Amino acid sequence: MDVDTACYLTGRIGKTMFSLQRKRPVWICFLFLVIYLTSHPVSAKMDSLKEVTDVNWEEILTGEWMIEFYAPWCPACQQLQPVWTEFASWGDDMGVNIAKVDVTEQPGLSGRFIITSLPTIYHSKDGVFRRYQGARTKDDFLSFIDEQKWKAIEPVSSWFGPSSCLMNSMSALFKLSMFIRRCHNYMTEQLGIPNWGSYVIFGLVTLFSGLFLGLLLVFIADFVFPSRRFSSPDYYQKKHMEQSRLIHDQEDEHEADGEEDDDEEEEEEDGDQDEVWRRRRRGSPEGRPEPKAQGFSDEALRKRAVGSHAEEEEEEEDT
Repeated sequence: MDVDTACYLTGRIGKTMFSLQRKRPVWICFLFLVIYLTSHPVSAKMDSLKEVTDVNWEEILTGEWMIEFYAPWCPACQQLQPVWTEFASWGDDMGVNIAKVDVTEQPGLSGRFIITSLPTIYHSKDGVFRRYQGARTKDDFLSFIDEQKWKAIEPVSSWFGPSSCLMNSMSALFKLSMFIRRCHNYMTEQLGIPNWGSYVIFGLVTLFSGLFLGLLLVFIADFVFPSRRFSSPDYYQKKHMEQSRLIHDQEDEHEADGEEDDDEEEEEEDGDQDEVWRRRRRGSPEGRPEPKAQGFSDEALRKRAVGSHAEEEEEEEDT
């Protein structure tokens, strides 16, 4: 190699190194672009884990869903979170929505689904809910969806479905209980009221609320089923006439009973007088004055004597 060739090669190498140094920012930008494009799908899959709240819970009534109910303080829930997040990255590929519900922040959903243990997993297909009871690994979750194992599970009854009237009431009850708890914590922690003072306040509120609801129910009942005294303007007049008729009937009955009693007494008196007169005639010796019968007047005895004398004359005439 001669001197000219060596000088030429040295110049070319220098120019190449200089051009690479000038293009370094372009390579760096290209490298960052590749890293961004490769990491973007991963972040999109991570964002596929949806959060269900009391506001948007009706979205789970359409489509296919896998929903986890958890609490941040639950150790079992903390162990399941990495598996559930990894399972959520497959949701878009399998056409299923993966969601989670924090029961400490969404008490209404906790009551709507009657969550009694944590974590609890539900499968939903077009508003039909089934409770997942299998193993809690990513492969088991994937096979549960891919092989449609959820069809072998009995669905939740429509009476206990999250959109039923009964579960709406349970949701409202759970919300009320959480509201009371927050009020209790606020009064004891922020206002410094002792626990017994908070209980007294809630007791008084409950008492007056019951009285108010009772009066409200009475007013509603009077409005729907009004009393007869307000339904007719002549109610009191009719009532007075009925009472007068009843009193008149009772008086007539008493008068009728009194007349019967008087007739019976007169008959008894007449019978007693006849019996006394017969005894006087049969048992009294001749020439001896007859004593007066007790309980009878002289006039009555005289009438009896005249009647007896008339009967004796009739008998003599007949003989």
